[in-house]
Amino acid sequence: MSSLPPSFDDSPVRGISLHDNVAARLRAMVFERHLAPGEWIDEKALALQWQISRTPLREALKVLAAEGLVELVPQRGCRVVELSDDDADQLFPVMALLEGRCAFEATRNATPADRAELQRWHDELERFAAAQDRDGYYRANHGFHTLVQRLARNRWLDRATGDLRQFLRLMRGRQLKMPGRIDASINEHRVLIAAMLGGDAARAERSMHDHLMAQLAALKALRAVERDAAPHNDPHGGLEHAQP
Repeated sequence: MSSLPPSFDDSPVRGISLHDNVAARLRAMVFERHLAPGEWIDEKALALQWQISRTPLREALKVLAAEGLVELVPQRGCRVVELSDDDADQLFPVMALLEGRCAFEATRNATPADRAELQRWHDELERFAAAQDRDGYYRANHGFHTLVQRLARNRWLDRATGDLRQFLRLMRGRQLKMPGRIDASINEHRVLIAAMLGGDAARAERSMHDHLMAQLAALKALRAVERDAAPHNDPHGGLEHAQP
């Protein structure tokens, strides 16, 4: 496994809840793709880098395994989960329903301060879209959707949406690689933010639902492009096989 990038904290891990701290670091590495889908986790190297024993590291990996982010393979170790095409096809429609409801309740509950915060996040999306900055757009998009989830102020909806959103994060905005997708996405966001700021909860719900389904459509289109470009790829492989 390659060494950690400068953006990650590689100082010795300390604290009472040691395995929680380690789990948080591992989770961040998975979501930022410094541990890629399908990659085996080098426990010895991480323990040495973080100056900890392998016991809290293994406890942390059990936490991530319970969350579905990694899988423990007997006699072999632990690797990051790799989502299949079928996983994405099944996950996006569920997320479209959940996030649509988040948008509905957030619109209905939003205060003037909340609407100002939504606008700030949307402005960030506009800035990254104009620059065609895919990584920046992905991060701002995640921030916007997380805010909508929080503003819904529904702990049950928050729990269900949060648990499933982490699996979308494993794809890390892969659909944004499709040519023209950033421009289409920001147009979808313009419709959504107009509905939310205008207090139209039903329209906001429809817009958010359609936005998630458009992501799935773009992902399917990208798959087709990648299959045409590499006809000998395994057609039953995971979503990340064609990734650089």
